[in-house]
Amino acid sequence: MTKIPEGNAYIKNSILIVTIVIGLLIFMFSIDFLTVSLTKLNNEAANALFTATSNPFVGLFIGLLTTALIQSSSTISAMVVVLVASGNLSLAQAVPVIMGANIGTTLTSTLVAFGYILKKKTFRKALSAGVLHDIFNIITVFVLLPLEVYFGILSHLSAWLTHWFIWEKPVDLGLVGFNGFFLRSLSNELYAFLSWPLVALAVGILLMIGSIKILSSLAYKSLITPNFKKIRKHIFNFPYRSFVYGVFFTAAVQSSTVTTSLMVTAVATGKVALRKVFPFIMGANLGTTITAVIAALYKTEAAISVAIVHVLFNLIGSLIFLPFPKLREYPVRLAKSFGRKTAKNKTIGFAYILLTFFVIPFFLIYFNQSEVEQKPLQGTIEKREEVVFIEDFCPSRLPL
Repeated sequence: MTKIPEGNAYIKNSILIVTIVIGLLIFMFSIDFLTVSLTKLNNEAANALFTATSNPFVGLFIGLLTTALIQSSSTISAMVVVLVASGNLSLAQAVPVIMGANIGTTLTSTLVAFGYILKKKTFRKALSAGVLHDIFNIITVFVLLPLEVYFGILSHLSAWLTHWFIWEKPVDLGLVGFNGFFLRSLSNELYAFLSWPLVALAVGILLMIGSIKILSSLAYKSLITPNFKKIRKHIFNFPYRSFVYGVFFTAAVQSSTVTTSLMVTAVATGKVALRKVFPFIMGANLGTTITAVIAALYKTEAAISVAIVHVLFNLIGSLIFLPFPKLREYPVRLAKSFGRKTAKNKTIGFAYILLTFFVIPFFLIYFNQSEVEQKPLQGTIEKREEVVFIEDFCPSRLPL
């Protein structure tokens, strides 16, 4: 009697492993194919993108709006890695986009909370949990964006760490080995078949989104669903343990929206207190950076720097709150206050979603683009901060 379940379990696990491997291969191929497609885009498209993100606040809202629409910061961060790898985006421009993506991804958990709108008390708890993720990321942006704009703290630190970790030329070995003999030739063949750059770009984006969804769904069903009930009692009473589990589960699922939405349900149903969920949410924020790290593994130094920026942003945000229990209370209090007010007046919640995630970003991007079109396009685009940094630390990599 027991042999049949064991056999079924073996077959099930084998299928799971094969599917995960296929999902990873599709994801890695989509990254390489997007790099090829973006590299061959015309200069006008590249210049338009470069000019739009030259304003860090516009870059922030581009990241916010696109992530709110796609509902996957993993996809946006991977695309930013590709844009930097293809030379269409600089590291300094990529940093605000990554920050905006971290805010945009919080929309899902807030929308999940609105599923409880008919039950006032439950809705109040759910919305408090949903906006806690928003508040955490918004506060982190308020702290780090000015430091990045005026001092380049994240771009400089990530460039330094990139040089420290990769030493001389390990990236070239990866490109020549796995990427050069397998992915790049396949990418070139597919691009030649599609012929149209925009069509190729759309195919690459769809492949990336599809692969992330496959991996996310598999990990959620195999790791999160069967284990969450078992570990719930053991992790939320210990902030650091909760943080580590948040990192682990989100890295496995490759989607912070999945794990944070799970927390919204847990808080709404009274299974976990809001303040105990906060460390898990911070861990989830850090765990979602795994997608950008995977995407950058065999790309250029600048692409690796983007992945490190994503990790640093979420890590520094966690370090601001995690070690200080009293400081952790402030985002929790703000979230509870917002939940109470919205439970009394539902219009506040709807206005918050529309203004924060769609209206303000759209109009800022639109008006900035109008101003750019009125100005004549300058002949050359000024050298960005990370180029100066590479000159200081690794001049041998600069073109002759």
